[in-house]
Amino acid sequence: MKPQALTTLDEALAAVLAQALPLGVEHVDLFNADGRVLRADCTSALQVPPQDNSAMDGYAVRVADLPAAGVALPVSQRIPAGHVGTELQPGSVARIFTGAPVPPGADAVLMQEDTTVLADGRVQFNAMPKPGQNIRRAGEDIALASTVLAAGTRLTPAAIGLAASIGMATLPVGRKPRVALFSTGDELVLPGTVAPQDMRPGSIYNSNRYFLRALLQRLGCEVVDGGILPDHRAQTVEAIHRVAQDCDLVLSSAGVSVGEEDHVKPAVEQQGALNLWMISMKPGKPFAYGQVFRNGQDASQGVAHFMGLPGNPVSSFITFLLLVRPFVLRLQGLQDVAPRATTVTAQFAWPKLEKRREFLRARHDGQGGLQLFGNQGSGVLTSTVWGDGLIDNPPLTPIQPGDSVRFIPFTELM
Repeated sequence: MKPQALTTLDEALAAVLAQALPLGVEHVDLFNADGRVLRADCTSALQVPPQDNSAMDGYAVRVADLPAAGVALPVSQRIPAGHVGTELQPGSVARIFTGAPVPPGADAVLMQEDTTVLADGRVQFNAMPKPGQNIRRAGEDIALASTVLAAGTRLTPAAIGLAASIGMATLPVGRKPRVALFSTGDELVLPGTVAPQDMRPGSIYNSNRYFLRALLQRLGCEVVDGGILPDHRAQTVEAIHRVAQDCDLVLSSAGVSVGEEDHVKPAVEQQGALNLWMISMKPGKPFAYGQVFRNGQDASQGVAHFMGLPGNPVSSFITFLLLVRPFVLRLQGLQDVAPRATTVTAQFAWPKLEKRREFLRARHDGQGGLQLFGNQGSGVLTSTVWGDGLIDNPPLTPIQPGDSVRFIPFTELM
């Protein structure tokens, strides 16, 4: 039998993103908007600052009244933030505080460190101000009717603060994807249910369930925990059918390869459509995308997306970051889902000529270079904690010390 051709990662990603039609819109208050994707432009109904205001604690002055250092003038008014002063009369100054509106007639603010308060209450100015000095102009931050946040923006704490600064209390965001998460395999044991010394031969603790759930929650998903699917075809079919009724995505780890006990793939095919890509990447070759029909027969009653990840922990982790992450972000309305990569100098040798595109766990060494984790096996989850990102290494490309490599920080992927 002719071996199945491997699909490139770029081809697989393009294919799944083409299916990721954005979900509906919901309005959330600002306290719950972090990490969500804005679905409509956020336009300002005011200008910020609303009027010229002081950037310093000091004195609002007329520059013409201070032709030289050493001039002393009386204080005619005091303007705290939140209060409005009267027109500044020639030959006088106003005591003013940061954020307070600059009174009409004043054209500069001199900070208090450049002044001396005299015994008679006048203020001596020890420096000469320039027109506009220490004045924040009306609208210099945000102009009236300007778009401050564009639709498709993934909201950060700073973006939320910006929305608050123009009076927004709620924002329209992409609906949270509802994701059913399964693990598969009779060998899996949940931590806390069996003590390490009592583990039966061949059993392993289920790590994938925990990091996948955490990754989904970081991406703003609502997670439905489907637990561990047994190595049983009928039970697998029933479990997937059940969660597909009200979930947007069914995500499983393991069970999508070609082994006799890999029941997830045929279970999806029985009640939907499945495209199985053997992806030309390492780790993470087994990956599946498809759709589960909610009525079990056709797409007329709606579908749930299906993604199947490899069972090995590192393979599952990396395929999630590179394929599932952009997919669920696109479901929420984010268009630019590509992580930003940097070019860094390798401080190690990697002489292997791998036919597949590799994602090597590495970390910065403090001198501007990268060190490689010693064991790059697909089951060595330690590498993902030790490292701070992935080296994206093209096929058949050895690495020597001093070579420039493409590096994707984990901060761009989580």
